[in-house]
Amino acid sequence: MSKAMANAGALSLDQMRDALRREAAEEPVQPQGSAEQPAVATKETQIIAIYGKGGIGKSFTLANLSYMMAQTGKRVLLIGCDPKSDTTSLLFGGRACPTIIETSSRKKLAGEDVEIGDVCFTRDGVFAMELGGPEVGRGCGGRGIIHGFELLEKLGFHEWGFDYVLLDFLGDVVCGGFGLPIARDMCQKVIVVGSNDLQSLYVANNVCSAVQYFRKLGGNVGVAGMVINKDDGTGEAQAFAKAVGIPVLAAIPQHDDIRRKSANYQIVGMPGTQWAPLFQELSDNVASAPPRHPEPLDQDGLLGLFSGDSVGRDVVLQPATQKDMRGSAFVEKPSLEVIYDEV
Repeated sequence: MSKAMANAGALSLDQMRDALRREAAEEPVQPQGSAEQPAVATKETQIIAIYGKGGIGKSFTLANLSYMMAQTGKRVLLIGCDPKSDTTSLLFGGRACPTIIETSSRKKLAGEDVEIGDVCFTRDGVFAMELGGPEVGRGCGGRGIIHGFELLEKLGFHEWGFDYVLLDFLGDVVCGGFGLPIARDMCQKVIVVGSNDLQSLYVANNVCSAVQYFRKLGGNVGVAGMVINKDDGTGEAQAFAKAVGIPVLAAIPQHDDIRRKSANYQIVGMPGTQWAPLFQELSDNVASAPPRHPEPLDQDGLLGLFSGDSVGRDVVLQPATQKDMRGSAFVEKPSLEVIYDEV
């Protein structure tokens, strides 16, 4: 029972309403000891969730990152948690692998159990699988994520011996199943992928807000940093990372060679190639970056990262009136009481 309701007997209706509003506006109390010092991942396996706007390059980043990690001797599991199921396509040269959700449905109809070989596949040392999602208009993507992880637990997820588990999550909506790693402490740290555009930074800011909220509720997940993809050098993403208090783990340039190769499902982060040092740096930074406590921006702060001429800073909000809304003469009535004209 809320504090306001417990005291309801001693309050008038207006006082009780005001008390409830004040209570609803209170932020969750941050637990003792969760100071501003970055936490340190202590589990032997580092589970890292990567978030970002749809189409920003999460799958490209993770496919190349996981490949580079595997080539340096790390045991890596890549799990696609985006209903588009595009995480592993680049890793497997454009070939789609069966998703956990569709395989589970098919096996259930046949009265069979899902085996690890039905859903997990390898390439050059990288282990990878896709959770998948429901058919269009026939279910909730977040619910599908939850179902997928329940099945992974049955397959022994917590007993697998990997150095890194990389989770590719859609970041446009940090709710339900998509917020699972943050809400349930399933990972030690989060990485956001963004670019020098407002929409991707808006999503990155939302992820930081979700991490901050769940930390106040006792969670331990932090943000390790940001990967800037398609970096054109304009600096907005760098400014965002500095403003919220997270490091830039790597800046992947907007380069035609990267664009063409990724469009053709080629790994660009192979040892000995032009882009190998970049992804080696990213691999090292992802491994060593501690989870931090970001300070998300408000809407004005986010817009302030961009120049005034691009976001319309000189626009003034003009309140509308009832007369404006009706488009005709309007006589304001003193109450909502219906008064009938005399005949």
